[in-house]
Amino acid sequence: MQFLVFIIAYPFLWFISILPFRIFYWLSDGVYFLIYYIIGYRKKVVRANIALALPHLSDKERLVIEKKSYHHLCDMFMEMIKTMTISSEEMNKRFVITNLELMKEYEQKGRSIMLIASHYASWEWLITLNQKISYQGVAVYKKLSNKYFDKLIRDIRSKYNTELVSTSKTIPYIARNQKESILSIYALASDQSPKADRIFHWKSFMGVEVPVHTGPEMLAKRYDLTVVFAKVKKVGRGYYEATLIPLSEEPTSVPDFEITDAFIQEVEKQIHEAPEYYFWTHKRWKHRR
Repeated sequence: MQFLVFIIAYPFLWFISILPFRIFYWLSDGVYFLIYYIIGYRKKVVRANIALALPHLSDKERLVIEKKSYHHLCDMFMEMIKTMTISSEEMNKRFVITNLELMKEYEQKGRSIMLIASHYASWEWLITLNQKISYQGVAVYKKLSNKYFDKLIRDIRSKYNTELVSTSKTIPYIARNQKESILSIYALASDQSPKADRIFHWKSFMGVEVPVHTGPEMLAKRYDLTVVFAKVKKVGRGYYEATLIPLSEEPTSVPDFEITDAFIQEVEKQIHEAPEYYFWTHKRWKHRR
């Protein structure tokens, strides 16, 4: 059944990926209408999250953010499909890294990197970073249940010299690379709510005290990885800029949870600057006190 679903869906995905951008975004507008007005995908969750995180805004202002966030959500998932066939030249025009020299500095120092991002703007297109550096690029991800779509995702991202490692294999993978002195950059989005049995630290996020993921910091300290935040900004439809912000070059020298707290603060800054590009469909505030 998994293979049947895949062979039915794949031709449609491929056809969408080769559409000219103007038609491509017209289709995205149609998907937005379906998702927002017909299906109402997680609309209650989104509305509750925005109200909780941005209580100072009026209902009308929050509704504008809500609709814009769904527009962006549809664009981003369509852009994931576009990644199947987009050229490297086109991708480099649409996703620009403003201070790549920072990675060059760390490379010269022989520092492997923990690159953390939020579910904001386009974290998916961060994979283009690996074309511009000589690090081994690694993206930590949750393996898909359909093995054929899982392979498709891995094949797409391998175009940009990125190796996907499932969450269950992350620790042994990092340990091996460190032991063999393989300079690597490990990328993951880490602003979602942790599982109840993985709560080690609470932090105020958008004015609400919630549990936060501490995995990236714990791994960085365990394997002495420099920690960098990728601040992604949407500058136009289908165009993004990423600025690399150092959080800790030597994580073993700072108090526990300081790096995690700094990351959360950076995510808050992103949201306040343009809340419509945050991934509000996550049940980010389901655990709070």
